[in-house]
Amino acid sequence: MPSRISTEPGATTFLLTIPALLPPYKALNMSRYLLLLLVCLSASLMNMVPWGGPLGRTAAATGIDPVELYQPLLPVQGAGLVLLLILAAVLGLREVRRIDAGVASGEFVHAGDVDVRQIADEFHTRQLESRTDVVDKITKGRVVFWANVVLALIILAVMLAGLLPPALAFLIGVALALPLNFTNAQTQMDRIKVYAPNALMMAAVIIAAAVFLGVLNNSGMLQSIALSLLEVIPPAVGGYLHIIVGVLGVPLDLLTSTDAYYFSLLPLVDATASQFGVPTASTAYAMMVGNVIGTFVSPFAPAMWLALGLAEANVGRHIRYSFLIMWGFSVALVLIAVLLGVVQV
Repeated sequence: MPSRISTEPGATTFLLTIPALLPPYKALNMSRYLLLLLVCLSASLMNMVPWGGPLGRTAAATGIDPVELYQPLLPVQGAGLVLLLILAAVLGLREVRRIDAGVASGEFVHAGDVDVRQIADEFHTRQLESRTDVVDKITKGRVVFWANVVLALIILAVMLAGLLPPALAFLIGVALALPLNFTNAQTQMDRIKVYAPNALMMAAVIIAAAVFLGVLNNSGMLQSIALSLLEVIPPAVGGYLHIIVGVLGVPLDLLTSTDAYYFSLLPLVDATASQFGVPTASTAYAMMVGNVIGTFVSPFAPAMWLALGLAEANVGRHIRYSFLIMWGFSVALVLIAVLLGVVQV
């Protein structure tokens, strides 16, 4: 289970944010499910980056370069961040009213002034106690810290500028980061052994998807399925098929795995919508933008179970609390993509 969880980009986000934010939430009588909702929405929105799973799968399924796919998504992602801040403010006001009502009814004790610094110090102490001996082997010092920051920024800039393919940029980054942070060769190999299974698993998924799509394309099955769908889809709806599926992206994430959505459903919708003149990139954007928000409300996402464990939450209640809000956020994001011209109608 741990190896599966760590393959999800959201896992790192949850490990860093939920343990740090949960104590203040508890002290203020705030709902842990609100914390889950906001962190999951934020992680899903940032998961549009070229090295994220959804865009990587979309690129593999369509054959379009990840950086080329990502560049038109920047304004959509920016609008999504603004929308997320507005949503967080609205939900925060709703939470204040809920807490005030709970205090008035005697359900909660008024929190009073919460010492955030004390909570942070206690959290930091627990983190220090739980660290493994690997941390002690990392090269310490302000120079090394800022060297890591500069290295990360350079790799991201090179990749986003299209100077190097993402895979090659990250390989070079890893080759430089390992000796920078671990001076001992054995420690470097230990770190590679810890994370190599995750890299191999993702490579296996991509290779399997390539074989699957190759069989569908070259055997004519994909074309046959698309032609069969064309016979039952009204011509007035065909040009909007990618938007319809994109709007249903979050509910579909509860019914299918992420790999099934991108490697099975996306090629099928693309093959069908293309018969109505819809570009492949437009179909990819509609389906990815509509689906990415629901990643961490789906039981098929291993990282969601990690988030639930960290927040000491229940999966059923998380879905009931977050599903409709996430779906509404997803639909709004698809409409923004249409208005910005990223998704063509």
